[in-house]
Amino acid sequence: MSDTGEQYPDPNELSPAQRLEPPNTRLINAGIVTITDMETLQACVAYENANQQRLQILRRLKQRATEIRSQDD
Repeated sequence: MSDTGEQYPDPNELSPAQRLEPPNTRLINAGIVTITDMETLQACVAYENANQQRLQILRRLKQRATEIRSQDD
């Protein structure tokens, strides 16, 4: 494994666009999975509704909201 010196962003610092607009769906899923709070999730839902309105992504965000709520219980 080589060290390219590349810095990876902190998942907590990603904007909704960075989470939901990467070049492939695996990265979108990774962006959603790393959401840990409702504020970030709501920002992502608002971004998706204002831009792409992809039902699959909105369903995945809804599922993540359910997961976050269950962790808070």
